[in-house]
This record gives sequence, structure tokens and C-alpha cells, in this order.
Amino acid sequence: MATPIEKQQPKPAAEEVPDRKLYVTAADAQAFAEGVLRGNGTPADHARTVAECLVAADLRGVDTHGVNRLPSYMARVRAGVLDAAAAPTLTQATPAAAQVDGRNTFGAVAGLAAVRAAVDMARVYGIGMVSVTHSNHFGMSAWLVQKALDEGMMSLVFTNSSPALPAWGARNKLLGVSPIACGAPGADDESPFILDMAPSVAARGKVYKAKRRGEKIPLDWALDAEGRPTDDPAAALEGVMLPMGGPKGSALSIMMDVFSGVFSGSAFAGHVTNPYDPSKPADAGHFLVAIKPDLFMSLADFRERMKYLYDRVVKESEPAAGVERIFFPGEIEQRTERERRSSGIPYVEAEVRALNEEANRVGASPIRVMEGSGESEEAGH
Repeated sequence: MATPIEKQQPKPAAEEVPDRKLYVTAADAQAFAEGVLRGNGTPADHARTVAECLVAADLRGVDTHGVNRLPSYMARVRAGVLDAAAAPTLTQATPAAAQVDGRNTFGAVAGLAAVRAAVDMARVYGIGMVSVTHSNHFGMSAWLVQKALDEGMMSLVFTNSSPALPAWGARNKLLGVSPIACGAPGADDESPFILDMAPSVAARGKVYKAKRRGEKIPLDWALDAEGRPTDDPAAALEGVMLPMGGPKGSALSIMMDVFSGVFSGSAFAGHVTNPYDPSKPADAGHFLVAIKPDLFMSLADFRERMKYLYDRVVKESEPAAGVERIFFPGEIEQRTERERRSSGIPYVEAEVRALNEEANRVGASPIRVMEGSGESEEAGH
């Protein structure tokens, strides 16, 4: 049984603990997000899609792309720079290639339309490619990868994003912290291969999360506006994120811009609008490919080969000193999802308070927290 947080007895200011964990079931997080979205003029089907994308991120432990994104999304809707009601349109370029015009709606809505189109083409032609133009922040890339996996497909999912990284050797923001993601069915439906990573040392969303929670960040994540390493997330957001692997991370970010921005006709070369900036449309671009895994062999053979790869990586690799276990890409997030579906999604009190402020704006129901939330870790979480 869950209890609306607004019905809890208010604590004296001295007892407030902004970083205390409160737990929410996936179903309640979904219902809350849908309520806030619909209260801001989002059609029911769009609200369901966006909420599902955000909750999926929270379940997988990608808290930087979860329900806490709602306030920034809603600020853009209220400012009129994101069209919550727009329906994406599809234009077929060839039998196996198409473009989705997001028409400035939610990135998750445009991305879902794209992955569905790519899968439909791949069923017939073995491969389907979709470019997405005039879109917005589309949340966790792995959510779209999973949508392709649900249809038995391999996939590539690219996007560009607002300036955060310098070109290698420069100090000014130009390139996006744009994730590269891909997936393939595994030996069974419970063990797919899912890669979703940013080309920076850390995702920029982790810096926003640290700022929101009043936490420090590691000194190797970012530079401040003067080009100095910083552990202050606010200073990091005024400076630049650092690319992973030096020039390699920078080059990967440029690749994302080529395939997602240049190719789609969307903004590129530093002109995608930050999702926390409600001054103008984002004009982000995406690029998705769906591929049948049984193009060159039977599906059974493909899955057997994936099992062999998994076993070689996870079971037969010798752990280095201090390492207890080797993980396959996506496996840690899958474990986190199973755990959070059982124990709930953790949010801190400050985050719940900010989310409920969004609900209060539109008369939506507050987020519901699980009984026992806020107690010590030994009390059940």
C-alpha cells in the first residue's frame, strides 16, 4: 500500500533531510508522470509513451534520464518551445529507409515512431533505417534499443545533443554528450546485449543530478569556465564536460552529429538547444537502424553464438585484482531493474518535493511513496 506524500505529517525544518531516500513503485511513478504530462496538455498516448521512457530509465538505474526530467520538459512545454500534442509524420525515402519529422514533439514520441518504422521495414527487407528531424531530448537510448529487442531485432540508436564537450584540444563547448547505443538478442530474452554510453567521461545528466542533490562530482568529469578541473557541478555546467579517451571521445561525438544532425537536416555543430533551456526549440536529430538477427543464419544459431560470446566474456574471463565479477554490457542495469521492480525506485526528498510542485501547478495527484520510505537502510531498503 502506498501513501500520497502530501498526506504525511510535515517535519520541522530542522528534521528535513533533502537526500533521504523515498521509494516509489514503477506503477505509481508511471501514473504520476502521466498525470503531470496530461495536466500540461499532453495527449494520453503521448503521455503514456513519455512516462514509460522516463520510468524505464529510473528502473535501470539511469536516474539522470528518469522522472526527474519532468520539470525541464514541462518548462519547455509551458514556454511554447516544445509541442506536446504534435503527431510525428513519416516519409518513405526507399523501401528500407524513411524519415520521421518529430514536429517538435517529445523526443520519446518521435523516437518510438522511428523504431516502429525501422522494425516494420526490417521485417520485410532485413534492415530498416530511419532518420529523425525536428525532435527533442529523447531520454534513455536503451529504451528504444529495448523496443527493437522486444520485436526480436538488433538495433543502432544515435542522437545528437546540445553543446557540452569541446573538440579535442579546444576549451569551448561545441559537441554534444551524445550517446551511442545498440542492442542484440541474447541466448534468451532475459540476457540481451545492450550498450548505451556517452562519449564523455560521465553523462552530463549526472552533473545535473549532483547539482540537484547538492553533491560534489569527481574532478576528472569536467572543467569550469576557466578550464580548471572542478568538483562543483554548477561550475562544471558553466564549463565543459571531458571526453572519454581524449580525442576518441571527441571523435565519437562528431560522429553522432554527422549521422543524427547533418544527415537528418536538424540542428548540428553546436546549435541543438539544451533541454534545460526553455528559450527556443531544440531541433535535435536522431538516427535508428533495425536489423534482423537471422539474415545470415538461423535465429537459433545466432542465439547460440551470442551465448558463447556471453560465456567467454562473463564466465571464462579471469577477473583482475580486486574485481569480483565480469559483466556483459547492459547486465548491471538489468539487475538494477529487477531489484527496483521489487523494492521501488529511490528518489531523494528534494526531488519528490520538486516533482510534487509540478503536480500542484496543474492539479495532478502527487507522487505516492511506499510505506517505510525515509527510514534507515536497515528498515528494508
